[in-house]
Amino acid sequence: MNGPVRHVLGLSGGRDSAALAVYMRQHLPELKIEYFFTDTGKELPEVYEYLGRLEGFLGQPILRLNPDRDFDFWLKQYNDFLPSPQTRWCTRQLKLRPFERWLRPMLDDGITVYSYVAIRSDEEYRDGYSSKHDKLIVKLPFKEAGIDKAGVLDVLEGAGLGLPKYYEWRTRSGCTFCFFQQKIEWVRLKEQHPDAFEEAKAYEKDAVEHGSPFTWSQGESLEELQQPERVAQIREEHEQRLARMKSKVQPNPLRPDSEPLDIDDLYGKAKVCLACHK
Repeated sequence: MNGPVRHVLGLSGGRDSAALAVYMRQHLPELKIEYFFTDTGKELPEVYEYLGRLEGFLGQPILRLNPDRDFDFWLKQYNDFLPSPQTRWCTRQLKLRPFERWLRPMLDDGITVYSYVAIRSDEEYRDGYSSKHDKLIVKLPFKEAGIDKAGVLDVLEGAGLGLPKYYEWRTRSGCTFCFFQQKIEWVRLKEQHPDAFEEAKAYEKDAVEHGSPFTWSQGESLEELQQPERVAQIREEHEQRLARMKSKVQPNPLRPDSEPLDIDDLYGKAKVCLACHK
């Protein structure tokens, strides 16, 4: 395509987008890629630590696209109703909107923008990443190269980065109170970052008092979820699920250390917000 061109790659602080950044740096070093991260202001500290290490590998800063309005502003705009799988206003306002505002001047100037997205070969392509502008071209390098989840892990291990530290206890978004978390991840958030758990609980209490039909975790409030007997039940159910899954996994002779089971393996792949989860 003729005319000026820019290349952009969005990072979520998660596994797949980080691996794609490494992959592009290794395989297409001649491309001048602009890496960006859209900060909700409610990210886990492990996210920032991982982005810092990734900057070291890439040898360039990752642009922060901070939303012009923070979570608290948009919460008020939505009448104190929490975001949920049914109304994902946090992704729309805190992730997609800043990205679109950053892109618009480029596209208006006639610049062709190639956006590289970390959809793996073992995933379905989702329409949420489809371009609605003829100058915005979405590229899926992992799809084209046949790189699946095991391949992503190999890319990160080979670069000496490994997984973000929060993958030790959760595999969803790096946002502290993501509503796609499983019950066990809320339990672990309380253990790992009790202040973030208490903040989420306060948001939930205020939202319910304002008539919000949603709680962060489906079917129960965080106040109910944190009760000792409920925590014990959640842990037991999780361990049973883990044992069943491990009994079904066939050893891979090519990967004797095997790939780690993650929350998606155990609970099924939810229709997560890929702008956050990748």
